[in-house]
Amino acid sequence: MQRTWAIIERELRRFRRSPTLMVVSMIFPIVQLVVLGYAFGGKVKHLRVGIVDQDRQVPAVRLRELAAAVAANAQTFDPVLYHDAGEALDDLRDGRINGVLTIPPEFSRRTLARVDPRVALIEDNTDNFVSSALAATFAELVGSYNQPAAVSQRVPGEVTLDVVEVYPYVPYIQYLLPGAITMSVFMMVMIGGGIIFIDDKARGLHEGYLVTPITKFELIAGFTLSGAIKAVLAGSVLMTLGAVVAGVPDAFAPLRLLRVFLVIVVTAIALVSMMFLFMVRVSDPLLPRAVFGVLNTLLFFPSGAVYPQQAFPGWMRVIARVDPFTYAVHGLKSLLLKHTGLVAIWGDLAYLVVFSAVAMTAATLLFRRTL
Repeated sequence: MQRTWAIIERELRRFRRSPTLMVVSMIFPIVQLVVLGYAFGGKVKHLRVGIVDQDRQVPAVRLRELAAAVAANAQTFDPVLYHDAGEALDDLRDGRINGVLTIPPEFSRRTLARVDPRVALIEDNTDNFVSSALAATFAELVGSYNQPAAVSQRVPGEVTLDVVEVYPYVPYIQYLLPGAITMSVFMMVMIGGGIIFIDDKARGLHEGYLVTPITKFELIAGFTLSGAIKAVLAGSVLMTLGAVVAGVPDAFAPLRLLRVFLVIVVTAIALVSMMFLFMVRVSDPLLPRAVFGVLNTLLFFPSGAVYPQQAFPGWMRVIARVDPFTYAVHGLKSLLLKHTGLVAIWGDLAYLVVFSAVAMTAATLLFRRTL
C-alpha cells in the first residue's frame, strides 16, 4: 500500500500544478448543463402561424377569436392574418412563419349544417419539435371549439381521466443534471487519467517504474485511485454547483449528499478502471484523443441522460445495458429527482462495483512490465 500511495501522491501533485486542467474539467460540464438544459428543456413558444380566413362568417370568426385567446394565454404561437393563401404558403416555405391555418370558404355553412366541417393546418415539418407543438396546440383548440354550450350536469355521463403526478414538476435542466455529473467524472477520467497516462508512456516516464519492486497490481491500483480521487473532486464540484444552477429542492440534506457522494465515488472508480483497461496496451499519444470523442458519444447518449431509453432501437438498448453511464445516471436520478434511498439503487451500485473489479483485473493482467 505504501508503494501504491507513492504513485497516488505523485499524480495528485501533478494535478495540483495544472490549474487550467482542473478548471476546464470542472467548468465545461457546468456550461454543458446550462446550455443543453435551457436549449432543450423549455416549452416551444411564440411560433408564427398565418391564419387565412376564406369564409369570414360567424363560425369562422369564433374560431379566429378562440385562436387569439389561446395565443394570448399559452403563447405557443403568434397569429398573423393573411388575406391570400398563396402569400401565406410562400412565407411558410421561406421560413418567415412556422405554419398556416386555413379556414375554407364553406366552413361556416358546413359547421351550421353539421356536414363534416374542416380546417387545415399546413406545417413546416422539417422541424419535428415545432410541428408537434403546433399539431398538439391546434388539436386542443379544435377540441375546445367542438365543445357544445356549457350545460351543467349533476353526474357526468362520460369517462374522465385524472392525472396524478407523484413528484413535483421537474425542469429539463434538473433532468439533465445526473448526466452532467457523470460527464464531469468522465471528462476528468479522460483528461486527468487516460491522456496523462499515455503521455507519460510516450515520454518514457513510466520506464522508472519498471526498475522498482512495485507489482503490476500496485501500479494499476495507484493510477486508478489517483484518477478516481480527481474524478470524485470534479463530480462533487459539479454536484454542488449544478444543484444550485438547476434549482434542485433540498439538495444539500446531509444524508442525501452522502448517498450522492457514494454514487460519484463508485462511478469514478468504474470509469477510471475502464479507461485503464482501454489504455493499458496503447502507446501512441494520438490514439486516445481520436478515440475519446467517439467513446464519449457511445457512452453518454445511450445512458438515458438526455432522452428516455424506451425510445431507443434494439441495438442501442444493448449498448445501454452494458454502459456504466446508464447505472450512474439512473442512480443519480433516483437520488436527486426522486429523493429515494440506497434500496432503490443497490442494483446500480452492484453493477458499477462488479464492473470496476472486472476492468481492473483485466487491466492488471494485460499490463506488461516491459519497455
